Amino acid sequence: MSTHFFTASSLDGFIATQEHSLDWLLKQDVDAEGPMAYQQFEKTIGALAMGASTYEWVLEHEEGRWGYAQPTWVFTHRDLLIPAAADVTLTHAPIAEVHAAMAAAAGGKDLWVVGGGDLAGQFADAGLLDEVWVQFAPVTLGSGAPLLPRTLDLELLEVARNRDFMCGRYRVVRA
Repeated sequence: MSTHFFTASSLDGFIATQEHSLDWLLKQDVDAEGPMAYQQFEKTIGALAMGASTYEWVLEHEEGRWGYAQPTWVFTHRDLLIPAAADVTLTHAPIAEVHAAMAAAAGGKDLWVVGGGDLAGQFADAGLLDEVWVQFAPVTLGSGAPLLPRTLDLELLEVARNRDFMCGRYRVVRA
């Protein structure tokens, strides 16, 4: 079992605009069945972690529906709406404690830190992030939410082109 940060980024290293918009990403050409695409990756995932901003974005853009079957932990200090039948746990527990719960719930599958470079960084800080997958879109944003606001050493494992995207999979190098 591995813990992955799978995300898209602008070429200048931002995963969302300052207004939390992903409009720049959603207009890009990608092959849903192509190399390193989300659909195949998601099938390997048994549990998810996300920050509150990502969670709220998903709910807003999915019109209140929850599209994940996997148990999900949302890191927040606020009360947030949980859609009916969604297996969502709101938490502000330590990363290691939540990671252990995720691993227990994942049924032997991998874990995914869905959104938030800072949250992925917290998993890395705890020594619990194994891989970083980045789909680089052919756009620059100039500012916004950074891809990973941490210093990490990474080893390139795989590269691919998926239409407009340059995709890379990296292993987190631990001391």
